[in-house]
Amino acid sequence: MMCEDQSTQSAAYDQDSFRRFHGGKVRCRGRSITVYIGKKLVVFGRFHPRWIAYLWVSMQKSVAPDTLVEYHLNRHQPEKLQFVLFDLREYLVDNDGKAGHAHTHSFYQIIWFKSGKGKHYVDFKEYKVIDNALFFIAKDQVHYFDGGCDYDGVLIHFNESFLVQHDDEVDFFLKCSLFNNPYQQPFCCIGRGIEPILDDYIRQMRLELGNPRSWGQDELLRAFLKAFLIQVQRKKNEFEEKQGKQPFVVDEKRLQLIEFINLIDVHYKKGLSVAEYAGKLHLSPRSLSDLTHQTLNKTPSLMIQERIILEAQRLLLHSNLNVSQIAYRLGFDDPSYFVKYFKKHAGVSPTEFRKSIH
Repeated sequence: MMCEDQSTQSAAYDQDSFRRFHGGKVRCRGRSITVYIGKKLVVFGRFHPRWIAYLWVSMQKSVAPDTLVEYHLNRHQPEKLQFVLFDLREYLVDNDGKAGHAHTHSFYQIIWFKSGKGKHYVDFKEYKVIDNALFFIAKDQVHYFDGGCDYDGVLIHFNESFLVQHDDEVDFFLKCSLFNNPYQQPFCCIGRGIEPILDDYIRQMRLELGNPRSWGQDELLRAFLKAFLIQVQRKKNEFEEKQGKQPFVVDEKRLQLIEFINLIDVHYKKGLSVAEYAGKLHLSPRSLSDLTHQTLNKTPSLMIQERIILEAQRLLLHSNLNVSQIAYRLGFDDPSYFVKYFKKHAGVSPTEFRKSIH
């Protein structure tokens, strides 16, 4: 392999470049450069440092990332369609090595396992995959597939901006509760009988996607998606009623609760008080406390704390960030206070949690 002469670039400059690649785990000493990839790897200075950087990039799949991988759908490209539909089997084959690793995305995802048996992982829980299981993965939720590809099904990705257009659609999106409800399971089984209806919506979506950016395409796809979600929500309510469970029926209080949950998702790193959250909802702190107590038997403070702990656990489990880095990322100025906060609410220290999971 042809390599550039080392003299074309200083070692000190490339040490900084390495830090950008691997968080400072690089040492330059004399004519050699030591790159830490698991065990120590020494590459002598006769090879240009930039070439070593490329070497590291090619090996990074074997190294846990410093933070969770986040995927986006046409980010910063509003002119492109904010909706995409995949055949599940083809998607898993094409994304082998990615879908099976923990990740998040800034869009919403519907996974319909029409047939096949396996497991799916959402946050810290393992769920069985059975025929006609539907998973609803919200923005920023950590999930991954089991590594298998023997599934028939459909995968739908869409950005929030695609579905949420006006106030009435915001209401629907919140009422749907399939995505924006951390206090329900992220999946449901639709059983038999509804598949032809859902399949027809999928068929219509595919036909419309076959017409490249035709006039009114967004509106038609949005209508098919909303119809798909409405049918699933109806089936989910029916299934829960048969099991003797109380369906997540949306009324004014439930809608306010979901709005509060959404606000927590947006602001939990900012250290807002309960009074500040209440103000954003045009409620008094007492009214907000009554709301969360009546619907979930929890205080607003506890819900905020649970969201912070959830994100901390995600980062402890799925990233190589150290405890101090996680503390700063979550808005804590003092890492030692974060350790006390985490232990108080999780029952163990961050380090103990990480060891227990791994």
